[in-house]
Amino acid sequence: EDAVPWYKTITPYNVYVLLLLLLTYLLNQLDRYMLAITAKSMAQEIHFGDKACMVDPSFSSADTGGVKCNGTTAESCVAILNNQTKHVCKWDYNGQGYDYQIVAGPVFILVYTFAGIFIGYVADKYNRKIMLAGCLIFWSVMTGITGFIDSYWQLVILRFGLGLGEAGCTPFAASILTDYFSAETRGLALGIYNWGIYFGYSLAYAFGNFVSLANINGQGWRWTFFLSGIPGVLLGILILVTVKEPERTVTHPEEEKEETQNVQISVRTRRLFSKFCNPSLILICIAGSIRNSSGYVFAYNTQPYFQAIGETKEDIGKYLSWIPLVGGSFSVLLGGFISDRLVKRLGMYSRVIVIVASLVIAAPFAAGTLFFDPPAAYFFQIPTYIFGEMWIGITFAVIVELVPSDIKTAAIATYLFIISNIGGNAPLLVPPIQQSFEDSGYNKADSLRGKDPSRGISRGQRYT
Repeated sequence: EDAVPWYKTITPYNVYVLLLLLLTYLLNQLDRYMLAITAKSMAQEIHFGDKACMVDPSFSSADTGGVKCNGTTAESCVAILNNQTKHVCKWDYNGQGYDYQIVAGPVFILVYTFAGIFIGYVADKYNRKIMLAGCLIFWSVMTGITGFIDSYWQLVILRFGLGLGEAGCTPFAASILTDYFSAETRGLALGIYNWGIYFGYSLAYAFGNFVSLANINGQGWRWTFFLSGIPGVLLGILILVTVKEPERTVTHPEEEKEETQNVQISVRTRRLFSKFCNPSLILICIAGSIRNSSGYVFAYNTQPYFQAIGETKEDIGKYLSWIPLVGGSFSVLLGGFISDRLVKRLGMYSRVIVIVASLVIAAPFAAGTLFFDPPAAYFFQIPTYIFGEMWIGITFAVIVELVPSDIKTAAIATYLFIISNIGGNAPLLVPPIQQSFEDSGYNKADSLRGKDPSRGISRGQRYT
């Protein structure tokens, strides 16, 4: 009997559900990374993190052009003069340091990952679309409230709440999608879902930079959080009303003789542990943790890095509001499509071949981002995203194909727990490594880049 062509297994309603889940993931990433874009403005208002010498924005570009605000103390900083003998530098919070890395990493990641494990078990037994909608509404409220904070401890609490809500996003959504799409289209569907990473991350640069500059009601960065939180509440209601809970598909029928509802948690825990002792899943977790570490470090330090080498908010927003979107979206779609085609011919492990090949190709382009000056540095990000982001959707497809259907949500949550706890806490390594470079003679920009200071670039020696 002839197999049904893959494209005929996709229905309009399946596409509609995929679109809603894509929007959910977009908001997930937008709300998560808004901190990374607004950290400097936020730190200067509520006072947290390190201080550094920087250009005083109250002066025009004509006054500050060519000035190197490279003082290492408050006194040496404010003493710097331009050609008109104006004090154009100031000593202020730069949105970096341990305080920033803690709220970017551990405060968010620890609750995000531990809650994800619990959510994974619950999702394999109860209604996933209700739980997904509830999580979406909750984290959106946390995001909106962030716009009202006036102290660091309030930011810590709200980041904790954000992590709690966002923990349910991918486990619920990926589980729902694997039941709406067949094995032949699953990688493609998960790849499209993962567009949300790049839509949301790019939108964070647009919101975080341009909305802040618009200074609505004189509240600057606060409106980025207000405008980011509102859509999630509306989308959560739409999911509750229009999305149907799909019938759970069986991927390992020989292991599922009991009804899912009757499988006790202890039995499923042993089964889950047994699966994660599989060498294939162990290697996937190790590789995912390493890749995720670099991703988190770069994502939370891109804006500080480009600001440190002299780029303005307009410069950064102009490029990074679309480069991650275009490159990353094309990447996950291409990766899912290629892996879905190869898996029919070569088997499931062909997906791993695609992951390895794509990361090897991406590596030199990623290095180019740090080696070259803007705007070339921005454009090196395009091939970096195109090849370097294929791994995400493909990895989810591999995991759900390696485990029985009654623990697939828990398996995804466990995988995210492992790679997020390792990768998500990697930003804590940035302050001591950066400080060690500075102690060796690197400036602020080069200490983030790990560049030979003897190379010297004029833009890299100006602090904004």
